[in-house]
Order: sequence, then structure tokens, then C-alpha cells
Amino acid sequence: MIVPKATPVIRQYLSIKENCPDAILFFRMGDFYEMFFEDAKTASRILEITLTSRNKKDVDPIPMCGIPAKAAAGYISRLLDSGLKVAICDQMEDPAHSKGLVKRDLVRIITPGMILDNEYLDEKTNNYLLAASAAGERYGISCLDISTGSFRVMETDEGDIFRDEIQRISPREILLTQGFLDRMEALSGNRMRELLSGRSVTYLEERAFEPDTGRERLLEQFKTRTLEGFGCDQMTVGIGAAGAILVYVQETQKQALTHVARIEPYHFYDYLMVDDMTCRNLELMKNLRTGTREGTLLAILDKTMTPMGGRMLKEWMRYPLLSIQDIVKRHDAVSEAKSLISICRELRLELGRVSDLERLGSKVVMGHATARDLVALKQSIRSFPAISAHLAGLTSTLFQWDETPDPLFELADLIERGIREDAPLSLHEGGLIKPGFNRDLDELIRLSRDGRSFLAGLEIQEREATGIQSLKVRYNRVFGYYIEIPKARSESIPGHYIRKQTLVNAERFITEELKAFEHKVLSAQEQRAALEFELFETIRKAAMEENSRIQRMGAFLARIDVLTALTHVADSNRYVRPEINTEGKIDIEDGRHPVVEKMIAGERFIPNTVRMDPMENQILVVTGPNMAGKSTILRQVALLVLMSQMGSFVPALRASISLTDRIFTRVGALDNLSQGQSTFLVEMEETANILNNATEQSLVIMDEIGRGTSTFDGLSIAWAVAEYLHDLNGKGVKTLFATHYHELTELAKTKLRLKNYNVAVKEWNDEIIFLRKLVEGGTNRSYGIQVARLAGVPDPVIRRAKTILAKIENGEFGMIEVSRAGRPAGKEPAQLHLFKAPAHAVLERIRRTDLMKMTPIDAMNLLHDLKQTAEQMGE
Repeated sequence: MIVPKATPVIRQYLSIKENCPDAILFFRMGDFYEMFFEDAKTASRILEITLTSRNKKDVDPIPMCGIPAKAAAGYISRLLDSGLKVAICDQMEDPAHSKGLVKRDLVRIITPGMILDNEYLDEKTNNYLLAASAAGERYGISCLDISTGSFRVMETDEGDIFRDEIQRISPREILLTQGFLDRMEALSGNRMRELLSGRSVTYLEERAFEPDTGRERLLEQFKTRTLEGFGCDQMTVGIGAAGAILVYVQETQKQALTHVARIEPYHFYDYLMVDDMTCRNLELMKNLRTGTREGTLLAILDKTMTPMGGRMLKEWMRYPLLSIQDIVKRHDAVSEAKSLISICRELRLELGRVSDLERLGSKVVMGHATARDLVALKQSIRSFPAISAHLAGLTSTLFQWDETPDPLFELADLIERGIREDAPLSLHEGGLIKPGFNRDLDELIRLSRDGRSFLAGLEIQEREATGIQSLKVRYNRVFGYYIEIPKARSESIPGHYIRKQTLVNAERFITEELKAFEHKVLSAQEQRAALEFELFETIRKAAMEENSRIQRMGAFLARIDVLTALTHVADSNRYVRPEINTEGKIDIEDGRHPVVEKMIAGERFIPNTVRMDPMENQILVVTGPNMAGKSTILRQVALLVLMSQMGSFVPALRASISLTDRIFTRVGALDNLSQGQSTFLVEMEETANILNNATEQSLVIMDEIGRGTSTFDGLSIAWAVAEYLHDLNGKGVKTLFATHYHELTELAKTKLRLKNYNVAVKEWNDEIIFLRKLVEGGTNRSYGIQVARLAGVPDPVIRRAKTILAKIENGEFGMIEVSRAGRPAGKEPAQLHLFKAPAHAVLERIRRTDLMKMTPIDAMNLLHDLKQTAEQMGE
């Protein structure tokens, strides 16, 4: 940018801005951060601050706005929430001692994925930066949480898995190449752009993702000769993505990531896959209506006492295990802690005194830790002996930690000796170090402290010498030390007094003695602040050297926190330990929905028993009216499976859960109008995903399918989907299929592993009572009109609906008008048949019957059913 007649400061600003063109530049000028040009226009709008201008009298004044440097955190947070980056340009020298233009430089670029400061972070959520890459048929993902040092990498050759994993990680910022995005669009249309919508995306050059260069960067980062020790040596595409992250970090943070000491490879097939749609439909993390965590499984399970425990619990929920051995270890730990609940309670009390060790350690290494952070680190380390003492009473593997914490105790002692508990946030104004820690510092502090007594003595001395009892010796930050005398006594002022300032009612003076003292004291204060910072840096460096131990202790305490939280939830809510089987069985006796049972008011939650197996009860078709509880039962089965495999106990009387590889849900849909997608299209895309990816070890939840189109199309689709799931790969898929298409109950006659169930209701005087109980057998009624009455639909509409339904059931499909007079007073309407008029339904039943395979008893039963049907239809 060329600016005519630009001042030296503006030229300096523009030269620095060239290094961060896509960020809002915070340019330090004294006590303020100033923004200019387009940055000022953008920031003033988002931050709602006044937009002014520099050189207002010029033909083209420069737009500008500013914020106080001490209040920068809140403003930066708002800009980050808007998806913007903020570049921090600080003064590199003291303006009071500089000659000419103050030296300034770019010290850090804060992006949504590069945040270290707690005030910008959700304490119980990882803040991931993700890089995605592709080569041939392989896709690679790497993600880094710079605030904790967590660094992960994975590869897959399945595009759907790749996209699902990006959603599961839920990164705050994504690194891509433009070419990669174009390639993904060619393969999957707009799905990738939809996935990126609302996320901060940064595009890097192709060479940043080059695998060989990425390998070199990782080897340099970890100071190793190969990556074999990390188990990711063969992940070439993933290594390229990880290398891109390191490039980006270096560009934005202007320093090495010494706290990132390892990279963790993982494979999607090590975990139960819960895609983003299922996560939303089951309301694992967010309430579908409010977007908050209230009314979610997370709100029920997250009783953790530490931020790092909260983050680990989320990870366990999003990555349930597929290893029975590892699941059993978690169950063993929860079981033991539950049996020794008093120890669990004591552990939770002690954990409440532990700060976020993972993020504290990262702040220390990155040079952002304050004195208060070190105090929090000390207090957390000193909580460990009490925690360790309680853990001595537990024997489960996950409660054991073999490392010696002695070096950390030594660090805590150093911080205790050196850092003041009441230290200020600023590191350059003194008040950080305790008395007695350093002899030279104590001398400087004494000099500052003794200055007060010197001033008091000088005041008495000058009063006696001048005879002016109203004489005062004072200090302020603007004028320094001075002697103040009322103007009424100006005739008594000694000749060696040097006038410094004239006020309305007083005069201020200085003497050579006071001037010498001022120089001595101010020099001592500057030396004190500088020495305190130097001593603080020595202690911070000692903490930095122990960061690997700090991180390991943090991870261990996070695990203890999660296990004791799950124990607390199990003990408080009467959860039981589930058995994990490999026989494909889901056997839940008196299961309860963990969220709904806590949310309902005015009625008791009714538990339900669900039994599924690959031999006879693989697909359960569940019918029943709206509001009866079908959706609750379906969701609670899925939630109990997930809870079991993440290591939690479950709300049931007894539970045996089959090891499940994926949970799929097709539960309602919303129009995606921004992408031109209707409810039905979204529903069909979700259904296609299930049919294309489900296996015999999966669990499928289908809650109403085919309702976004015509009745006949919808029923046909629902029928075909149910058949497909039953026959898939000759083995089928465990499926809970809730529907209002009662014709689907006929499938039980031809599909041996499909069974009918319904959620029972009781009729009373044309009203229905919801029993909330799952019972065997289908139903041929939805009680839609009764439910409409409960919802408050006006009585004339209810009566009219009954009349119309009766006409339809009598075969009057072609009617244009049904008389409003003379409402039918005879039999109440039953339920609309979707395929044919009722009379033809009897004929169709006979036509479909294979007489050659019927026994005499079967024939008699068929005739009995047909006779009842005819009587009900009055034919």
C-alpha cells in the first residue's frame, strides 16, 4: 500500500502489516493498541468501538481505532470468535529511553486454532488446529491443540471416514490447500464445503504438505532419527499434514514448540465410530433445540473436577473403545471405586484443588505463564501426595502411576520460596518475588521501603528549618518527589529551594538533596523490577525443564478425574456395570434413558427391556402413537451401547452389550435451505450413508423414514430399507426401526430375524393413556387424532378429521366434498390403510397366502382373522 506523505510511524506500520496481510494488526503505541486502514474499519464494526481517523485535515485521512492494551484480551476474543486472526505488534524498547522512532516488531499471530490464553478458551474443550491432505487414494489428518501439546495423526483410504473424522475432531481452524478442496468437491460435490462452513480455514501452499519435508520437520521437532518409535512412520500423507501444522505454528507463534514432544498415531477402527449426525441426533454434546449442553449426555456424565478431566471425558465420549480388554479395565476401575465410594469422594475433593496442569505447562514453555500461573502450578503439584495416598487404597490398573514425582515437588518448593501468592498479572512492575529469596533484591526493596521513612524525616527537618508547619514532602508519578508550600507562606521560602510547579494555592519545589534521593529511589525501583523479572524467568525456566513430567501428571490426574466422575454418576443414579459380549447380543433389562429420566417432571420414568440378537431379534419394528415414547426407547439403547464402550456404567437393572463398531441414527431432519436441500433429501442422504456403511456389528436407529414424501413412496422406501437391513451381506444389521407405517409389521412373516413391538397405550372414553412400555407385537393404530387433541387442536378440526378418516376407511377415496351435516354416529374410525381400500385388503391377504404351506390350524386362524376384519369394516 502506498500512502502519500506517510509519517515514519505509518511507514513502520505498513512494513509490519505486509507480514500478516490476513490478520488484524494490533500496533502498540504507548498504552494502546492501534489499528489503521481496513483493519480499523473491520475491527471497529465487530468490536463496536469508535472509528476515527489520523491526520483528519488531510484530503484522505487514515481510518483508525484503538483499544487499551491492558484490556486487549476481551477484544481479541471477540475477533477470534468472528473467525479472524489477530497479529500482535509490540514495542521492543522502552519509549522513554529510545531515540527517534520506537522499535516495533511482530511477536505473535493469534488465530482461532493457535490460542494459549485461558480467557480465549473453553476450559473443558480441546482447541484443535487441523491439517488435511491427500495423495492418490489416501487421506491424511493431523491435529494439534497448542494449549495442551496434544498432537495426533491418522490416515484412511475412505473419503467418508475422512470427512466424519474432521467433524468428530471439530477443529477450531483448518489448514488446506486450494487444490485439495477442488479435488474433494470433484469426489463428493459440496459436502466438503458444507463441512467447512462456519469454520476458520487457512490455505497454505502445496509444498507445506509435502510428506518428505514434513518428515524432516517432525524429526527435527522430536530430535529423533526415525518416526518408528511413534508408530506413524508409514503414514506418509498424515506426516505431510503434521508437517504443515509445524510450518503454520512457526509462522504464527515465532518460536519453537518445545512442549510438543511426541505425536500420537491412531486408527478409526480402534474406536466405535459415532459420526457427526449421530452425535447430534443422540444429543451427546449439544441440545438440538438450544445448542447448549443442558439436556445432553455430556451434562449427565460430566461431573469432573478439573478442566483437563472434562476434556478427557469428551474424548472418551467421542472415541468409545473397541478393545474389550481396555473397556474392561475402565469398568474394573469404576467398579472398584464404586465399592469404595468414600475413597472416591475424598479423591474428588482433592482433585478440586488441582488446576489445569496441561495448559499451565504449555503456557510455561511458550513463555506466556504469569506469576499466578506458577502459583497455581505449585498448588496443584502439592495436592498430589494427598491424591496418591487415597489411590493407595485402590488396586485397579488405571489408578496406578509408576513415575516418581520428586522433581516436581522440588519445583513446587522453588516456586513456594520465590513467588508471591499475591503477585500482580504484570511481570514488569515488581511485586513478584518473596522477601528473602535474593539478597540483592532485598536490598533494593529495603531502599524503596526506607524511602518512606526518609521522606517523613525530611518533612520534619524542613518544617523545623523553615518554620512552615504546613510544608509537605510528597510524590506523584508525573512530577516525582517535591516539597509543597502554601502560597500564603511564600515569603518564607528558602533561597536554595528550586521552583518545580505553581498551583492555585501552593507552590512546589525541589532541593538538591531531594533530587539526589529521587534518582536513587527511582533507580532502585527500576532495578528492582528488572531483577524480579530476571528471578521470575529463572523459576519459569526451571518449570519449563519439568514440563514433560507436568504433562504426564496432568494426563494421569485427568484419567483419575474421569474415572471418579463416572463412579460418582453411577453411584448417584443407580447405574450398573454392563457386560461386554462378542455374540452380537444387546440385552438390556429395565433400561432407562440417562437424560430423560433426569429431565421429566410430574411422572415416573418407565424402564424398558430390549433384547436383540443376530439369530431371531435382529430388527425390531416398533409401532405406536406419537408421544408414546418410541424415540426415547430407541435413543436410550444407542446411548447405553455408547456409554458401555466408553467405560461408563449404564442406567439399567442389567445389561449385556455386544461390541459395536458403529452407531447410525436416522432421526428426523431439518431443511438445509442454504444448500437447497429439503427435509426429504437430507433424510435420504442419511439413509444412504447407513445402508452403504453399516456392518453386522453396527447398531442402526431408524426413527420414522419416508415421511417427507407421498404416503405410498414413503411406505415403499421404508419397506425396502427394512428388507435391505435384514438381508445385508446375508447377515443383517441390528436395527431398531420405529414407524407409523403399520404395514411394515407384515415383514415379520417373511423376515425371520425381524420382530414386531409396540409402545403400549390404553384407551379410555376416546382418550389415550401413554403407558411408556415396550411390548411384543405390532399395532394397527397411531391414535393421531387423539394426539392432536392433546396438542390443543380445536374440537371442530378433531371432529372433522374423524369424519374424513371414516369416509376414507369406507373406500370413498375419490370424494371431493364430505357433508358437514350429519356426522357419522356409528363406529369410530380406526386407521387409514395405505395400500388399498379396506375391502381390497382382505382380497390382497388371501392373494398373498401360500395355501400349499398352510396347516389346517393355520387355515382356521386365517379365516378367523379375515372374518374379524370384514366385521370391523361392516362388509
